Amino acid sequence: MPTLTLPAKPPFSFRSVVYSHGWMQLAPFVYDEPSATLSWIDRLPSGRVLEVRVREALGGIALETAGRLTKAELSELEARAAWMFGLQMDFSEFYARARREPKLANAEKSGRGRILRSPTLFEDVVKTILTTNTLWAATKRMTANLVTQFGEPLPSDPGRHAFPTPSRLAAATEAQLRAETRLGYRAPYILELAARTASGELDVESLRTSALPTPDLRKELMRIKGIGGYAAANLLMLLGRYDYLTVDSWARKMVSQEWYDGRPVEPPEVEAHFEQWGQWKGLAYWFWEWSNPS
Repeated sequence: MPTLTLPAKPPFSFRSVVYSHGWMQLAPFVYDEPSATLSWIDRLPSGRVLEVRVREALGGIALETAGRLTKAELSELEARAAWMFGLQMDFSEFYARARREPKLANAEKSGRGRILRSPTLFEDVVKTILTTNTLWAATKRMTANLVTQFGEPLPSDPGRHAFPTPSRLAAATEAQLRAETRLGYRAPYILELAARTASGELDVESLRTSALPTPDLRKELMRIKGIGGYAAANLLMLLGRYDYLTVDSWARKMVSQEWYDGRPVEPPEVEAHFEQWGQWKGLAYWFWEWSNPS
């Protein structure tokens, strides 16, 4: 397949999207720094499993994959890439406000705003659950285990796998997810999410285009077992809703150092410093240039 170029609404920075958070470190994503290429193994609705490679192109992204695709497969791949990189998202209002804040003054120039997504919201929900109450190294391990044990292999390289489908995960057992995949207490949450999605009881993907007000969308997300306030805020960010903050221990530490001389702070104090940003407060927090980010 020849290289396919997809345009993005400017300003756009491929690197900014890739490095927007840790998703690029989670299987099946692989980022090659020397070539600045993000790749992953994807399973399309047609059942086809293929490797997708994306790099920056003039005005957008260049997408490559091996083999000939049907018209429907090509259309699906384009739609997925556009979603994953937020190609047509508009941050002009956020940039207008950011220009007046020294800590965000570089946001527009550097093309910040977009946050890397997975090909499906189901994958993002699973990965978000795997970030809760654990270290990042454990999140990477659990995700890699899920992909290796339950994802469909790439025909040309069976050692590489796509993210597992809801139906494949739904066929697993809780004991298997606990002992072999080592998901711990998250196992029943992942199993129920997969089963509800596979059966059609839960249409996770429809939330990507939901017209619900953000507070109501948050409630819908929190009806998914395993999704609490922090996880819901993270998913809302991925959905382009920035009304809530992903307040964790790191956020409290940063706010403590930025405004309280290291004194311990609680979530309300974190919220207070970004309240003025309204619907953009989550994004302002996400891309804030902290004085001491270590």
